[in-house]
Amino acid sequence: MNPGKSNRPVIMGILNVTPDSFSDGGQYTDTRIAIKHAAMMVEEGADIIDVGGESTRPGSQRVNAAEQRARVMGIIRELHEILPGNVPVSIDTTLSEVAKAAIEAGASIINDISAGRDDPGIMKVAADAACPYIIMHMQGTPGTMQDNPEYDNVVREVLDFLLDRAAEAEKNDIERRNIIIDPGIGFGKTTLHNLELLANLDQFVKTGYPVLLGTSRKRFMGAVCRDKAAQELIGATCATTTLGVNAGVRYFRVHDVQENRQAADVAWAVKAESTD
Repeated sequence: MNPGKSNRPVIMGILNVTPDSFSDGGQYTDTRIAIKHAAMMVEEGADIIDVGGESTRPGSQRVNAAEQRARVMGIIRELHEILPGNVPVSIDTTLSEVAKAAIEAGASIINDISAGRDDPGIMKVAADAACPYIIMHMQGTPGTMQDNPEYDNVVREVLDFLLDRAAEAEKNDIERRNIIIDPGIGFGKTTLHNLELLANLDQFVKTGYPVLLGTSRKRFMGAVCRDKAAQELIGATCATTTLGVNAGVRYFRVHDVQENRQAADVAWAVKAESTD
């Protein structure tokens, strides 16, 4: 089986322009530093730059549209001007006002962790822009999601949720080919829930929707290895990237681009040589 170069894993580099994100908060609030970091991620192999102006770490407080726009708009405009034409900018937001402004500034992907539940109008923005729209599963809200999350069957429930929200997106005129699903690792899940989802990534791939995996530096991995600090979990993240490639996951949202690009490319080369 040869998967083909056109389906090579896509690395999405994270650019958090927030003061309080869980592992890089405050590092890229200065526009010049943020632009330099984005350029470095592209050099290291990022295919997409995902810009976010609101931290969604466990326990975080929500940020209004005006503040998000103030944080991200200038950076998106500049990235649109300086990045190679084949490197799109994604806006990480749940609010239609922010998404619309970002699209007008040059973003061409919407990454919505609420899957349209925070602000249903965001689906119209995605439909009007005819752009990729990422929908993610989250139990609760960022402020409450880790308060004893429970499921009867986490894989089935997350799958059902994503299929329901994907159907809603299609009802709102978002083309099926533009819908990407994300199981929401770390968003309202225990360590065991996250491990079960990772063990069953192929079930999400089988839906036919492209799948995005976002495990980068997340604390659940520290529960199964000796390193606990987020910045020490790069190798653990690469392990999940390899698992994702083997399962058929297409998109990987990461902080550490070079390491995950290597992991994805090696896993992809091995997969290309496998036989049915």
